[in-house]
Amino acid sequence: MMKKYEELMRLCLEQAQKYRFEVAPNPMVGAIVYDENEDKIISQGVHEKYGENHAERNAILAASDCDFSDKTLIVNLEPCTHQGKTPPCADLIIEKGFKKVVIGTYDPNPLVCSQGVMKLKNAGIEVITGVLEDECKELNKVFIKNVTKKLPYVLVKIATTFDSKIVTQGGESKWITGEASREYVQKLRAKSFAILSGSGTVLADNPALTCRIKGERTPDRIIIDRHGKIPFDYQVFRDDGARVFLATNNLDRDFPSNVIPIAFANFRDLFFKLYDYGVYSILVETGKTILTTLIKQEMADEIYKFVSPKIFGSGLDFVGNLGVYKINECYKLEFCDMEKVEEDILIKAKFRYDD
Repeated sequence: MMKKYEELMRLCLEQAQKYRFEVAPNPMVGAIVYDENEDKIISQGVHEKYGENHAERNAILAASDCDFSDKTLIVNLEPCTHQGKTPPCADLIIEKGFKKVVIGTYDPNPLVCSQGVMKLKNAGIEVITGVLEDECKELNKVFIKNVTKKLPYVLVKIATTFDSKIVTQGGESKWITGEASREYVQKLRAKSFAILSGSGTVLADNPALTCRIKGERTPDRIIIDRHGKIPFDYQVFRDDGARVFLATNNLDRDFPSNVIPIAFANFRDLFFKLYDYGVYSILVETGKTILTTLIKQEMADEIYKFVSPKIFGSGLDFVGNLGVYKINECYKLEFCDMEKVEEDILIKAKFRYDD
């Protein structure tokens, strides 16, 4: 039966991810009412918008006058037990008399964690947990960081040669990777609440920092420019509907109406402030200096490194001096995945600062 539960859980995840921005800061959740006796999906539900019905309630409502006493509910996140903008889902599941609930992962929210499972079990409902747990956590990694740290999830994107260079000794950096890798980056932008870049990158390339995929939202932009070097006629400051956060300590200027200046002491301070503005995830597309600082301040969560089959031999490395003199002082990562992107290789890894 576990294979069937996994199949249904994948369907929950597939449906849930469609509402990434609509449900934030809530998690992405999908639910299925399933008849094990007939091997039949009775109904499906998704959390579609923040403040509105959760996935479990939508799946139950879609089942109409169904007898739930012999039915199984599949859901990728533990049902809530607290009264928020909507009533507790665990109470509704108990009220409807479900026989079994299959859960992907526990809710990291301290208001919920394990309490939903306990409440269901105490009501006599069979509960199975941990079905595709890693995939369920991966889907809601932004939510997990948000709810446990009150900080945005920070993903670093970097494109390097095989010998980890990002610029030739002559100063050229376009294009190191192929077109397929650049299209992949557009998909990353589409999933991100904001894109962060620094004054060096902006002054050198005058990038637009938009998502070029038709129909996708334009992410907010975060520009690190402590000394106010970038002219406001650069592309990153244009008014295209996205918010532009200018992280700077030079506040003695007249800012365009779409630019929000933020004074900051360090990245933790900046990210706390951005979180309060509703920036729940950040895609970092910047150079060596900012990346090095992010790592030293332990503020980067994950890195996607696109590796091109080219060797420069000299030039600029993608990361600078981290103050590591002994092997046991190094910054550690956990490799998560690796895939071929036409001629390039994409390596995905998560930072493990506590190891």
